[in-house]
Amino acid sequence: MNPSLRDLIAPLVEQAIATLRSQGVLPADLATPAFVVERPKDRSHGDFSTNAAMLLARPAQSNPRAMAQALVDALPANDAVAAVEIAGPGFLNFRLAPAAWAAQLLAVHAQGDAYGRNESGGTRTAGIEYVSANPTGPLHVGHGRAAVIGDCIARVLDANGWLVKREFYYNDAGVQIENLARSTQARARGLAPGDADWPADAYNGDYIAEVARAYLDGATVEVDGVVVAGTPDADDLDAIRRFAVAWLRREQNVDLAAFGVGFDVYFLESALYAHGKVEETVGVLVANGHTYEDGGALWLRTTAFGDDKDRVMRKSDGTYTYFVPDVAYHLSKWQRGYVRAITELGADHHGSLARVKAGLQALDVGIPPGYPEYVLHQMVTVMRGGEEVKLSKRAGSYLTLRELVDEAGRDATRWFLVARKPDSQLVFDIDLARSQSLDNPVYYVQLSHARICGLQRQLAERGLMFDLQNGLAQPLDLADVALRDVLIDLSRWPETVAAAGAQLEPHLVATYLLELAQAFQTYYNDHQFLVDDGDVRDARLALATAVGQVLRNGLTLLGVQAPETM
Repeated sequence: MNPSLRDLIAPLVEQAIATLRSQGVLPADLATPAFVVERPKDRSHGDFSTNAAMLLARPAQSNPRAMAQALVDALPANDAVAAVEIAGPGFLNFRLAPAAWAAQLLAVHAQGDAYGRNESGGTRTAGIEYVSANPTGPLHVGHGRAAVIGDCIARVLDANGWLVKREFYYNDAGVQIENLARSTQARARGLAPGDADWPADAYNGDYIAEVARAYLDGATVEVDGVVVAGTPDADDLDAIRRFAVAWLRREQNVDLAAFGVGFDVYFLESALYAHGKVEETVGVLVANGHTYEDGGALWLRTTAFGDDKDRVMRKSDGTYTYFVPDVAYHLSKWQRGYVRAITELGADHHGSLARVKAGLQALDVGIPPGYPEYVLHQMVTVMRGGEEVKLSKRAGSYLTLRELVDEAGRDATRWFLVARKPDSQLVFDIDLARSQSLDNPVYYVQLSHARICGLQRQLAERGLMFDLQNGLAQPLDLADVALRDVLIDLSRWPETVAAAGAQLEPHLVATYLLELAQAFQTYYNDHQFLVDDGDVRDARLALATAVGQVLRNGLTLLGVQAPETM
């Protein structure tokens, strides 16, 4: 586990509580309360604060401030703590000594790329499913948000010691795939949108014409080691279906790879039917007594597991409703050893979540009630020149991810799509994303990193030396508010990584990086780095290179480059 400076405080408070028990100030059998150690919102109030005294006051039959004083008197001496103050109704505010900040700075340099990684050493597996787009067309901007959120969740969980499996679930069966096949067949027969015989539910984008031409030309496409070839036969609907699905799967994979997103597992919905897993799952639910028949349909008693009403599993025509294969699919995740199953979806899927969880509980195979975990993202509105961008020449009805990346660039697109909390509406301003200005957050962070790298180049150009160990040994002037702010922000990095993983909120990383870059920029503007005084130069460069390291570590978790020049 990567220690945080915050971890220094709780043991000291616990020792003080133990001392007060032994002195009879607190009841001997009093359990240690669940006090918190947090950073004050106003940094002038100290480095850390705890509410322990207020939680102990009542059982000690004392007032909170008197309890706070008793805790202060009982605190063991520690070189990392410079002062402890009582504030407000009984908060204890801790101020750390320069030695604690120096040790933190040393830790950044000593751990390098590992700084901030909270390794548990365990082998627990977390399966992260994201994108999971139907292979019926190019990926749109919403898929892009799902891709980067899911990819970054995988990265932060990996940084928190999980064995991560990235998974893409292809809905390659059902009505939409049938529409894709018939749309491609219509194009292969020379039809176009608007023609009298054009299918009513057809996909109208120009990409369908591309697929049809490739099929008729006998093109080949390889996906997952399977080669599918086109033929000149426009009447073979099954061949067209196989070719169109393979072609669009490959295209989606290429777009995602260019976006910096990859997967360990590709799971096909059709495999659930081919291997009898859907029937098997339904059989278990029936055997467990959680189903009933009504109106010629088979129903699942999802209300017994928290749903607002029972749900149809098998319709009167014998076909299954769409949540049934989802239950079978998530059962497979449990059987494959996924201790956690996390699914990133668009918010429009919200209505199906309760019934999937209910189905998994009804299987009675030991799956925890909260399985799977869902992360839902809201829609993305793309703006250019103050106007919303909706249409695509190629896809017809929506802006594709490829088009957005081509306009804004991969780094900016990834940053902007992940920088807000997933359940918040997102406005993507292409003009801002493309701009090389300090108003552009990803440009600001990358520029800060490049400036630090520039200091190192200038050092060599001027024939100056940099002694890191000497720099780390220099005393820290905590009266310099700009310096203290940078040190505080550096120390927050392990906590940020842990919080992003615990809450499945990678946007916390982006928020942190911008705050660190801003703190460093303030210090950078007020201080010369390449000065003649070697001790001062070494100390300032030791700070700057530590910031550069943490910026690189954070950008890596977002899948964004850390350029050395800009």
